[in-house]
This record gives sequence, C-alpha cells and structure tokens, in this order.
Amino acid sequence: MKEKYYISTAIAYTSGKPHIGNTYEIVLADAIARYKRLLGYDVYFQTGTDEHGQKIQDKASLEGINPQEFVDEIALEVRKIWDIMNTSYDKFVRTSNPSHKEQVAKIFKKLYEQGDIYKGKYEGLYCTPCESFFTESQLIDGLCPDCGRKVEVASEEAYFFKLSKYTKKLEDYIESHPEFIKPESRKNEIINNFIKPGLQDLCVSRTSFNWGVPVTFDDKHVIYVWIDALSNYITFLGYDVEGNSSDEFKKYWPADVHLIGKDILRFHTIYWPIMLMALNLPMPKQIFGHPWVLFGDDKMSKSKGNIMYADDLVNLFGVDAIRYYLLHEIPYANDGTITYDLLIERINSDLANILGNLVNRTISMVIKYFDGIVYEPGEFNDLDQELIDLVLSTPLKVEKNMDELKVSDAIDNIFEIFRRCNKYIDETTPWILSKEENNERLKTVLYNLLESIRTGAILLHPFLPETSDKIFKQLNTENKFIDSINFKGMDPGINVNSPEPLFIRIDKEKKLEEILNQ
Repeated sequence: MKEKYYISTAIAYTSGKPHIGNTYEIVLADAIARYKRLLGYDVYFQTGTDEHGQKIQDKASLEGINPQEFVDEIALEVRKIWDIMNTSYDKFVRTSNPSHKEQVAKIFKKLYEQGDIYKGKYEGLYCTPCESFFTESQLIDGLCPDCGRKVEVASEEAYFFKLSKYTKKLEDYIESHPEFIKPESRKNEIINNFIKPGLQDLCVSRTSFNWGVPVTFDDKHVIYVWIDALSNYITFLGYDVEGNSSDEFKKYWPADVHLIGKDILRFHTIYWPIMLMALNLPMPKQIFGHPWVLFGDDKMSKSKGNIMYADDLVNLFGVDAIRYYLLHEIPYANDGTITYDLLIERINSDLANILGNLVNRTISMVIKYFDGIVYEPGEFNDLDQELIDLVLSTPLKVEKNMDELKVSDAIDNIFEIFRRCNKYIDETTPWILSKEENNERLKTVLYNLLESIRTGAILLHPFLPETSDKIFKQLNTENKFIDSINFKGMDPGINVNSPEPLFIRIDKEKKLEEILNQ
C-alpha cells in the first residue's frame, strides 16, 4: 500500500480571471504534488472554484445573465489557466455542484441542531468584495483591513457560529501542534492578533441576496460563504454528515496540507478547524500560508493596471520559464516580486545558460567525439568522485527542503548539480582530451556528465515537467524514476539523440519593446 498524500489549494473565487499571483498557488501545489508522486506516494490533489455570494450575484446582474451562467464562464477560464500551467490536479471542484450544496446544507443543519449555530441579528461594517464583516476597530484608516476598499453599514437577521465556544480548544491545539500552521510567523499572527484577544461569533447566513446554498429550515437565509467554501475539502471527497462517507474520504482525510494565500489564513486556521472540531473530524495536518506575488513593489490590482496573467506570460516566455520563476523566485515566507525585466534575467542566466547550455554542450560532445554512443566509464578519480558525491547527495537535500515546503531551496539543490557540471567541464577539458586522443578518460568524463544531467532531470521533473521530458528525450533514456538514481542509469551502448535547445537566450531590450507595443 502506498502512503497517501492529500494536498489542496484554496478554491479560486469566480469573480474574475485569476492573475499570476492567484496562479502561483496552483503551480506551487502542483510542484509539491508531482514531487510526492515521484517519491511513490498515492497523491490526491484538489483545486477548484468558490462560486456563491453577493459579489457574484451583483456581477452577473451587471452583465445581464444569471449567476450560474456567470460562474460557468469564470470556472472554465480558471480551469483553462490551471491547464495552461501544466498542473496535475486530480479533481477540479465547483461549489455550485448539487451534491456539495446538499452536504453543506446538512452540515449547517447539524451544527444548528447541536447548538453550535444560533439565530441573531448582525449590525456591522461589511466589505462586499471580501464578503466579510468587520468592527470599527478592525478597519485600517476606515477601510477594509484585507482589501483596502470602502465598507458599508449593514444590519440584518443572521445565523451565527459559536466560535467563542471553541477558542480555548483551538488555541491549545495550535500550541500543541507546532507543524499545524506554517510558516512560524503566520502562526504567531493568528494566535496574537485573533485568538488571544477573543474570537467573536461568526455570521454564517445572509438574507440580502439569494445566490448561495439555502438554509433548509429557514428559506429567507442562504448559507454564508465560509461554511460553504471551506467544506469543499471534505464534501468532494465524499464526506457525509449522516455517517455514510465514501471510501475515498476515509482514505485521504485528513489533508496533509492546505496550501492557501496568507490573506485568507484566518479563515483556514480559525473557522475551518473549529468547523471540524464541531463535526468531530480530524484536523488537516498542516496549513501553509504562502506569500504574495507582487508586481515590482505593489500588490496587483486592476485599478493600478499592473496585473499579469499566466496565459499572456506563457505566450511570451513558455510555460516552464514561468513555472521556474514562480517556484524559484518567490521566497518561503516573504512576498516575492515579478517584473518582465526580472523574468528575462532569470530565464537567460539560469535556464538558458546554466541548464540549457550544459545539456546542449554535453549532448553535442557525445555526438562529436563518439558518434552519439554512450560508453561505460573507466576508473573514477578524485574530481569525478566529488561530482558523483554531490549528485548522489542531492536527493536527500531536496527531500528535506520539500518536506518543509521550501520549494525554492529544493530547486537550488538541483541547480547545484548543473552548476557543478559546468565547472566539471572546465576542469576536465574534454576538447583537450579529444585532441590528445585520451579516449578512455573522455568516455568517463562524458558518462559522468550524462549521468549527472539525468539525475538532475529526474529531480527537476516536478518543477519543470516539459523541460525534464525534453532532457530525457535527448539522453534517450527511460531511466527517469527516483529509484534509478545510482550513477549507473545511462546504459552503455545506447545512442543519445540530437541536441535541441531547451531555452533560447532572450534579447532583453527587444523583448521589452515587443511587450510594450502589444
């Protein structure tokens, strides 16, 4: 039996096309999911769309269509972008799905019947884009603390979820499970800013719009976004409140990691765990609040006109170049930045030069010196052994960083192989060995390079799958699995295939002008 691994992203809100910052999350989750599959895990990777709420109803009304038609269009757009980014999700979920809505209604009713939800009246400050209520003290300069937009005074009858009942239990759980919220700074923020000051009961129904899951026992109300949206992690696995949950749910729950943006951290680390406590279900093992992708120094927004979209970037630079930038350049715990200048610089230096040039040079030398035939290596000297030791020690380094979700560091570990190979070429000077007709030594040097590149390509596959496959094709090998990392994977006697550039160096000024004139 393979060990299971369940990873999810937050579900994308269907108010509009996701920008590159939204897309970062699905690419990050995909890299982790692919890596776990490489190690032999039975992976379940879930993503999808959050489709209810006042904002959706208002936008659909403006376009003169019904909300279902509106979310159908946006959900298609989201899925298209996830596919463009070559992400390998196992299930794409939508909260307008009838079976999900049925379970959400049952969950709400159960929580009400056991006294965790009660009816009251809400009077507060409401942010429509965030679908959140705030108190005066929570506002920043009189504006929504999450998105910076104006809030409106709202008053309506509502049902409330008794967060206050579970405050101590949640705090104890977080304190006794240090891996539950990552990075550490996010955990401190949740405890100090939200839990210790005391949790207010949460408004979980609305009467001012109807695009949502109806409360079955009170038809004036629809279930407010968080109980609806957050429960997607269990409903689409086949969770049933009445005890008839599917085998899939029993197998994969609890989730190993919920990957979410830091701006929705409190919903996933307060509301969701308390929902699970109230339902008597196990907690997810980890909630990872990833940083934002900024455009230069600014948060992306339509009003600033600084939004980048994944499909546009892929058309300009290719999918793996964008995957590489997102996975390598966004730090583990701090916001990252993206600009066209930085993208081009990274493509030229890392992808075209360090990786692309190495593979091209090596394959070309095997063809030039030995007609493309791979020969068995001879004796290894100290220089060879240093390279081999580095290569064979890399999988464990990558595994350690990936276990801590330090994806950028894991990619650095892999690129250290490619950097060392380039240095090894300079140290061993194959062109001089050929000139001196030292063919036995030359066979060993080229074998070491091919085998190092093969190992690097295996480890690179979760991050840059298309590039990795192109390398395997040029190496002409089927030994592309992690258990073949042994420095014996390039079978002597095979012929490498013709070299093909992995990445073309970009003329920066010319490319920036092209982008400007689009």
